[in-house]
Amino acid sequence: MKTGFVQIFKRSVLQLVRRPIYWVGIFLLPLFCFLFLSSLMEEGLPKKAPAAIVDRDGSDISRQISQTLGGMEMVDVVANPNSYTEARHLIQEGKIYGFFLIPENFEDDLLAGRAPQISFYTNMTYYVPASLLYKTFKTTAMYTKAGVASEVINNVGFTSDPTALLLPVNIQARAINNPFLNYAYYLCVSFIPGVLQLMILLVTCFSLGQEIKYHDSTRLMQLANGSIIRAMAGKLLPQTLIWWVMAIFMESWLFGWQAYPMHGSWFWLTLSQLLFVLAAQGFATFIFALLPNSRLSLSVSALLGILSFSIAAFSFPMQSMYPALGIFSYIVPTRYNYLIYIDQGLNGIDIFYSRWWYIAYIIFILLPLPFLRRIKNAFNRPVYVP
Repeated sequence: MKTGFVQIFKRSVLQLVRRPIYWVGIFLLPLFCFLFLSSLMEEGLPKKAPAAIVDRDGSDISRQISQTLGGMEMVDVVANPNSYTEARHLIQEGKIYGFFLIPENFEDDLLAGRAPQISFYTNMTYYVPASLLYKTFKTTAMYTKAGVASEVINNVGFTSDPTALLLPVNIQARAINNPFLNYAYYLCVSFIPGVLQLMILLVTCFSLGQEIKYHDSTRLMQLANGSIIRAMAGKLLPQTLIWWVMAIFMESWLFGWQAYPMHGSWFWLTLSQLLFVLAAQGFATFIFALLPNSRLSLSVSALLGILSFSIAAFSFPMQSMYPALGIFSYIVPTRYNYLIYIDQGLNGIDIFYSRWWYIAYIIFILLPLPFLRRIKNAFNRPVYVP
């Protein structure tokens, strides 16, 4: 029987080709998630959130406010209920995310100086659209207040431009590196690598667990002449090559076809993707070394892979987490992939400031080495525990 690295490599390739589950886990699911997430966020920012206007006054001023609000980019006025109760029912039924309430006698109270109140309500169960509606409602209310104040000032004989009185400090807000406020620029470049990491963890642990389940690990060790390093390298290298292709496709899709911001070096960003794959495989091998059991290693990999979407501080800033939870953001490779994208893609800063994130990749790659003996023992004496 021929032994050596080449034989193990060929054996691993045949396993990948012959089992459809690998095609699904390596190709179909990642590609589906890539295309689904990028197409879902194609607009960049959610627009035209359904809302309602409750105009209890029906005056010229209230109609002007309704027209102003209806012309806002973020709002789609889909209903004009006659009462607060009716509008509340629309929110509860999920037909609108918020409504703008103009009270009765609004114009009369306004002209008489009785300071009427405008109310707006948003359903924060749907956080993103409700937040956008809240911002638009508040802007409309401020414009209304400024417009009325400007008219009062002009009526009392003030001849100069009242803008200086209404807005003594002119504020200029600039969204650094993301002037379009495009959600996809940080959601897709974090969630898509997170999906890739999840599938790498699952496929790696699954493939290693199958060797023990079917007692093929003893033959694998024979082909490797008892060397666990040779066995693991030959076993995982075909997967590594495929994952590299998927990672480069992900990078090309996001920064080439989708034209996401890329202000830094393509070389360093590509190197990050390649090291990211190795780091995820190293992390998966480490998990399997601690738990050389298919069910347990797959469960832990799935748990950490899913939690990385939140604990890696993509959707919630790590600085605002409890310290005991925030520290877990550093134990998943996808966090460093995102930090390198921020440095190299968005900010375009020198590689010196990203060096620690690349070192973290290397730590993940080397992490399983001290524990390979546990895998060797499990391979030499396979015991399958369902």
